[in-house]
Amino acid sequence: MHSSAIFLIEFGAIILGLGLLGRLAGRLKFSPIPLYLLAGLAFGEGGLLPLGTSEEFVAIGAEIGVILLLLMLGLEYTASDLVSNLKTQYPAGLVDAALNALPGAAMALLLGWGPVAAVVLAGVTWISSSGVIAKVLGDLGRLGNRETPVILSILVLEDLSMAVYLPILTALLAGAGLAAGSLTLAIALGVAGLVLLLAVRYGRHISRFVSSDDPEKLLLVVLGLTLLVAGIAQQLQVSAAVGAFLVGIALSGEVAEGAHNLLAPLRDLFAAVFFVFFGLHTDPASIPPVLLPALALAVVTAATKIATGYWAAKRAGVGVKGRWRAGGTLVARGEFSIVIAGLAVTAGIEPSLGPLATAYVLILVVLGPLTARFTEPAAAWITRRRTLSVPRQAEAPAQEEATKAVQGNGPVGPA
Repeated sequence: MHSSAIFLIEFGAIILGLGLLGRLAGRLKFSPIPLYLLAGLAFGEGGLLPLGTSEEFVAIGAEIGVILLLLMLGLEYTASDLVSNLKTQYPAGLVDAALNALPGAAMALLLGWGPVAAVVLAGVTWISSSGVIAKVLGDLGRLGNRETPVILSILVLEDLSMAVYLPILTALLAGAGLAAGSLTLAIALGVAGLVLLLAVRYGRHISRFVSSDDPEKLLLVVLGLTLLVAGIAQQLQVSAAVGAFLVGIALSGEVAEGAHNLLAPLRDLFAAVFFVFFGLHTDPASIPPVLLPALALAVVTAATKIATGYWAAKRAGVGVKGRWRAGGTLVARGEFSIVIAGLAVTAGIEPSLGPLATAYVLILVVLGPLTARFTEPAAAWITRRRTLSVPRQAEAPAQEEATKAVQGNGPVGPA
């Protein structure tokens, strides 16, 4: 009875605090994500007032938060949109992998951590946070922007790439042989392909099965189906986020619109819990020793993500402002990076890898909402400054020639 009361007090305080932080962020016209993360740091391991009783429930709520974020993202687009975007944007996925995975691998090798740690850190720096970016797009009202399909295509390609990357990484960390690793990879690819096929080819049947005029029944069926598919996908070494996203795109028409309206409040609640949970498991004392390499890596890969988004949006015919918005939005890292680092820490690959990955993700998960909002205005300001400086530089020689002419030293025109 006593533990139940403590749980209610702790969890109620968390929810109330999140509501107040969200209200503060709304007044400041700012994304609440950094505030949620800082709140998690304050009440997590090594924080001011560590939580105890409600931690397990918060962990489950965090998983549900990521799943709902990706489900709601999928509801915004149809299966045909996904296929067309993947067909046109796969070169952007290759550029994304090259520009953002190589810095992480290079940093691990420079620190002398070895090739396996290099593969781990490459994944940490490669994958953007679908959860953070989905929340930022909603907060900034950009879901209907021209650059948003480009952003989503890159995120989906990254998430689908995890179906290949995670089995390979798991085999490397376990020291498994070629046969065992190949079998795991084949199962993961088969499951991902099957789910994608069902979503694309049988989306209408799924929508008809889920459809209901009763909001309560629609909510229960959509939520239950999403959690079921996400759980099965994760059990079979495929990302739960991929499963949730594909359920979202499989639903269309009135079903998708109705599910979106019903699930939006749940999405906001559990997404906030996810960001708090991330902060709860970050010990502030572990950050200072690895802050400099993490900061250097964050600066480099923030620039490479901006370059990736700019190039991909330009290739899709998006205007200059949209290109900068696409690049700035992709900067945030989060849930996948922490999962990848956690696998390495559990395997005992390199003791410093966990704190470095945590510091790196914490920097970019706070910086990401800022770059999403301010990259395009900053680029416009720099462009204006350069434009203004060019006429001034051009005026200087003309003024010099005029002065020489007045003094009798310059060329004299015809009378």
